Amino acid sequence: MSSKGRFKKLINSPENCVYDNLLGITAIHPGLRLISNSSTTGGRVVIRHDFEEYRQSGRVTLVSGGGSGHEPFHCGFVGPGMLTAVVPGEIFTSPSSEAILMALHAVGSGSKSGTLIIAANYTGDRLNFGSAMEKAKLDGLNVEMIVVGEDCALQSSDKSAGRRGLCGIVLMFKIAGALAEEGKSLKEICEIVKHASENSGTIGISLTPCSIPGSDSSFSLGSDEMELGLGVHGEAGVMRLKVMPAQDVVKKMVDHMTNPESASRLDVKKGDCVAVVINNLGGTSRMEMNIVAKETISYLELMGLLVERVYVGTLMTSLEMAGVSITVLKVTSFLLNCLDAPTSAYAWPNCYLPVGAKTRFTPEPIKLYSLASKVPDLEAAGPQISQKGEAIIRQALSFSCSALVSCEKQLNCLDREGGDGDCGSTLCKGARAILDLLEKGLELSYPSQLLLTLGSVVERSMGGTSGAIYSLFFTGAAKAFIDQCTANTWCYAVELGMQAIMKYSGAEPGDRTMGIV
Repeated sequence: MSSKGRFKKLINSPENCVYDNLLGITAIHPGLRLISNSSTTGGRVVIRHDFEEYRQSGRVTLVSGGGSGHEPFHCGFVGPGMLTAVVPGEIFTSPSSEAILMALHAVGSGSKSGTLIIAANYTGDRLNFGSAMEKAKLDGLNVEMIVVGEDCALQSSDKSAGRRGLCGIVLMFKIAGALAEEGKSLKEICEIVKHASENSGTIGISLTPCSIPGSDSSFSLGSDEMELGLGVHGEAGVMRLKVMPAQDVVKKMVDHMTNPESASRLDVKKGDCVAVVINNLGGTSRMEMNIVAKETISYLELMGLLVERVYVGTLMTSLEMAGVSITVLKVTSFLLNCLDAPTSAYAWPNCYLPVGAKTRFTPEPIKLYSLASKVPDLEAAGPQISQKGEAIIRQALSFSCSALVSCEKQLNCLDREGGDGDCGSTLCKGARAILDLLEKGLELSYPSQLLLTLGSVVERSMGGTSGAIYSLFFTGAAKAFIDQCTANTWCYAVELGMQAIMKYSGAEPGDRTMGIV
């Protein structure tokens, strides 16, 4: 099935969705304010609420902007420690120079320092921001501009379009914002940010297209296809790939980004320190993002790079496009201090480090105590059964578990009539785990310990609701074996097991349920 067509949208109307979006942002975050000029096409500015006080402080003010549809970019990066104001255009459309000039006057008029524009390398943005800057200078404002283009997809040295500005620009916002808060001069900030931009690279991959409200999707992808190196407006990438595991996708992306034969490559070498951004293009689940992050860290470390910071989140999107972009920035301790500096911008993702730690590292999983490997405490293990009893239990467990394994498909088929069709597969996991323990010499002579072990095994192997139900049953049943082990004791164990299930599930006899009311 091809991913082509018009996607559903939760909006009021295509014509007003950008304005409604800005009103929503400022309602959620009243530290941001909307300046709107109804007579200007796209004449809207989102600015930090204390911009007049900040302007009078003599510190450099920072302005950016571009088309909407990339939320939380740009508005999400306005606030102390980052941008002073942004100028959002219509969806995937550069803001007008008139609107940009309005923003420059708002943050720069009467300023004792100056204003730095940080723009993404798209033709419309360069032209409109450049035009506004020239007009602002004629009005007596001190304005400079840096254009960020860190896209590593295009391998040609053709300068007709240049490298596109992608998610790496967010790191430039953060660095510039930290420097501005420190009181650095406009010239110093320009030099540092320009150098950092030249040492960054980004590449994206898409699993689905996006669609502008009221329009069909910008391109189509087969259900088994991905596009490498596309732009955030849906511009064509460099190649189509078949869907593959995340590990292989990450390798493909990083190899392309650092390809020594590419004119747009990011040059890295063993021992380089880097910060990494894993950016959600809009429709990717957090689980997928975390998996991509893990694989990216592993592959970069395999290359000999020191991954000092990792930022994972939704920063620069293409509406609802499913996919990710990976940004790599070569860092020094100076730049890390900038990235670590505090900010109130709501969309900046923090990297959670242990108290006192200055360097990110990949911790090993903590190994916890396992019931299945516990040596029974003979004094507290309860009554012991005979060897004949052990043989009976072994035979019963082996027979019942083997039967469950052989009936997996049949049980799944029955479950599909009223459930999600995985009952047989879930029971089979528990049965196989028990059979595996039997082969390894499961201790059978102490019924109480045996039942506790079975409860632990099925909970881990089956998981979910089924694992919890059977774990409750075995754990409850184990309480019956205090000082004796008779036929009546086994019957009482079944009763206790059922009582445990009913206590926590709320199920009662006659409910015809596995424990969920």
